[in-house]
Amino acid sequence: MASRVLAATSSPYSLAAFAVVGGAIVVWGVANAVSAVGAMNAGLEKPAPAPVVAPAPTPAPPPPPPAFVFDAPLPGRVVNSPFGLRQMPWEENGRLHEGVDIAAPAGAPVHVATDGIVLRSGVSATYGRFVEVAHKDGFHTFYAHLGRDAGLKRGTFVKRGTTVAYVGDSGRSTGSHLHFELRNKAGKPLNPALFMGKTFAEKADLPLKAAARVPRTVRLAQVSKWPEGVKAKMAAQGASEVGGQVTRVKGGRVRARIMVVDG
Repeated sequence: MASRVLAATSSPYSLAAFAVVGGAIVVWGVANAVSAVGAMNAGLEKPAPAPVVAPAPTPAPPPPPPAFVFDAPLPGRVVNSPFGLRQMPWEENGRLHEGVDIAAPAGAPVHVATDGIVLRSGVSATYGRFVEVAHKDGFHTFYAHLGRDAGLKRGTFVKRGTTVAYVGDSGRSTGSHLHFELRNKAGKPLNPALFMGKTFAEKADLPLKAAARVPRTVRLAQVSKWPEGVKAKMAAQGASEVGGQVTRVKGGRVRARIMVVDG
C-alpha cells in the first residue's frame, strides 16, 4: 500500500499538476499584491482637496476730508452781541453790526477759525488793534478790539487753531471782548454764528444765503461802559442820563434808551 502512494506522488503527471496549481496560486497572490500596492500608491499620489477660504472683505475707503472746517476763535465763550442791526445808546439810528462780539477776559488767546494766510494787522480808530486773515474760496476773517496781536507777519500761513492775537478793548470798545467778522470773496459780511464750530463736507453745504440775511429788527445794545469821548460828545449835543436811561432831546422829542452802566 505504501509503495502505491509513493508511486502516485512520484508520478511525473502528478508533479506537473502540482506545479501548475502552485504557480497559479503564486501568480494570483502577486497580482493581488501589485493591485493593492497600486491602489495605495494611487491614494498617496492624489492631492488632498484645498481648504475653502472665504475671501477677505474689501475695506471701505476712508471718507474724504471735509471741504470746510470753522472753529470758534474763543472756544467755550458766549456771543453776547450777535450779527445784525444794532443801535448803540449814543447812536441816532441802528446800523449793521457786521460780526459778533464774544466776551472774554483781557489776554485770552484768540485762535484763527480756519486755515489761512495773515493778510494784514494794524490799528484802527474804531476797531482798535486788529488782524485779518485770508482763507480759501475768498473768505476773510477779521479779529478786532484786540489787546495785542501775536506778531505774525503778513503772508504767514496759519493753521486752524493757531493763536493770532489776544483779547483786549482797544478802539471804540465797551469792554473787554473780541469782535469777530467773516466775509465772502465779494467783501460782504456773513453771520459768523452759522459757521463757528461747524464742519461742511462740500462747498454746497455752506449756509451762504442764510448767513448773508440781515433781520429787520434793530436790537438795542447793552454796554458796560462808555467809549472814551462819547459821553462828553453826547452832553455837548443835549443828551442826558435820567433814571438809568439815556435820553436824547432833539426837536422837542425825547427818545428812551437802554440801561447803561457807566464803567
